Amino acid sequence: MKYKMLVLDMDDTLLNDDHTISNENKEMLFKAKEKGVHIILASGRPTPAMTRYAQELELDNSFIISYNGAVIADLKTNEIIFEQMLTKEQIHELYEYSVKSNTAIITYIDGAVVSETDSEYIDIELNITGLPHNKVVSFKEAVQTPAVKCILLEEPSYLKTVEKDLKEAMPHLSVSMSKPFFLEVAQHGIDKAASIKILAEKLGVLQSEIIAVGNAGNDLTMIEYAGLGVWVDNVTPELRDRGDIIVASNNDHGVAEVIQRFILNQEVI
Repeated sequence: MKYKMLVLDMDDTLLNDDHTISNENKEMLFKAKEKGVHIILASGRPTPAMTRYAQELELDNSFIISYNGAVIADLKTNEIIFEQMLTKEQIHELYEYSVKSNTAIITYIDGAVVSETDSEYIDIELNITGLPHNKVVSFKEAVQTPAVKCILLEEPSYLKTVEKDLKEAMPHLSVSMSKPFFLEVAQHGIDKAASIKILAEKLGVLQSEIIAVGNAGNDLTMIEYAGLGVWVDNVTPELRDRGDIIVASNNDHGVAEVIQRFILNQEVI
């Protein structure tokens, strides 16, 4: 099988734990590009927190999928070709739910992370994205426009119970876990697979010609959608059996392994 598109989650998949791209992964990605493979970064991150990695990989003629699929950006033209937002009313509804469930909540307005509270988990998001923190007195008063997504944040074992409850309480929204302490919420029907499908049709790539690589719950739809769905070895334990294959961890250059085996050597499983 000749694969034509490689879709990569970033945190805990392409990136090492120190949020860098290893030389091994980078070298193989350039080789995949030389073969004409479309390299697509697909992350829960905001778009501005992805662009420097795209520049590092020289993906000037490619696309990035951000906010878990809610936004697709064309890097060649610097245009947003797809965007689907939560309404102000939905965000306020999520805020009320966060108060009831004793979780922190953030959203993204004007290039900043907006929250009413501080939290060790909010600090992690600020560190990952590099975005400024707009701490406000009233979350609902501060959010008067649509926004791309919200994240509910709390201790992992508790947040797992919140995930189940929120999916039942708000089936009209897309809910997925990106990290054990990040419960991400987007508009209904928004996920990485839906946006990959949009790009594949635009680029003339068949579903069977796509490899997707991820590690967490917000990657599950693209792992199941792709012709070859790959988990890195540090995948969330309950997801290990829901892909086609498992490769080395993010810290052991799992992405490089995928490229070597399935793009350069064209291994068949």
